[in-house]
Amino acid sequence: MFRLLIARLLSSALVVAGVVVVVFVLARVVGDPVELMIQPGLSDDEIAELRRSLGTDKPLWQQFVTFVGNVARGDFGISPWQGEPALLLVMERVPATLALAGAAMALAALIAIVVGAVSALRRGSWIDRGAMSVVLLGQSVPNFWLGLMLILLFATTLSWLPSAGYGSAAHFVLPTVTLAFFFIARLTRLVRSELLEVMSQDYIRTARSKGLPESVVFRRHALRNIAVPIVTVLAVDFGALVGGAVVTETVFAWPGVGRLMIQAIGQRDFPIIQAGAFVLAIGVVLANLLADLAYALLDPRVRFG
Repeated sequence: MFRLLIARLLSSALVVAGVVVVVFVLARVVGDPVELMIQPGLSDDEIAELRRSLGTDKPLWQQFVTFVGNVARGDFGISPWQGEPALLLVMERVPATLALAGAAMALAALIAIVVGAVSALRRGSWIDRGAMSVVLLGQSVPNFWLGLMLILLFATTLSWLPSAGYGSAAHFVLPTVTLAFFFIARLTRLVRSELLEVMSQDYIRTARSKGLPESVVFRRHALRNIAVPIVTVLAVDFGALVGGAVVTETVFAWPGVGRLMIQAIGQRDFPIIQAGAFVLAIGVVLANLLADLAYALLDPRVRFG
């Protein structure tokens, strides 16, 4: 177990390093941030001094060497637009992003397990066909369009919920539903297919032949044996949830990391872009690492050697 943990930590560190390097290069493809800061009347010397202060006057390889050295000390630089450490600005937005992603994941898992289980137990019925039709719709609707439609209906037309912002429980409803909708569809299909396979196994028939109630058979034998694939998909979906949160946070003016990075890309704010990618990459690899370690707890057949 300890050797596995060390190996996974090393591979995770390589993944995070790779993400940061790629983002470093892609950020500079966007353009020179000084071009957005030039004001009328600035002399050539003042513009050159501005480039020197940001470090963009050096060749790309020198910028990269300086960047790696600073990152090794936990320093992603100062945001030229906000005048504060980039990593600090990103970390201030992390709780809002985690709250939204966690709420969306919990909602998706809850609805998927209930709907997928009912659909599997009523295979071929109108309930099954209706649920799968909604699932297909959920995988076809872009989340930004869904978010705008929900705002138009529940915030503008009915005035039931706030259209944007962060704070109360009411602010969570629309962005959580928007972010979770696609993942509800995918998880529901997974739960249904896994349950249909499990319910046909010999140990399920044996449990029934012993006279166990159907609810006990379903809860202790069926649901427990589909836990591993569900956890795997949830861990993978966490990264997609964070990625999808970039759009959802922008639509609902949610003060999370995704919205901050969208603003930073528009401003060519390299320190915030790089710090945001670093934090998000760590979150994704930690989610996958925790999922791997949870396998042994969920399935006694899984052993790490």
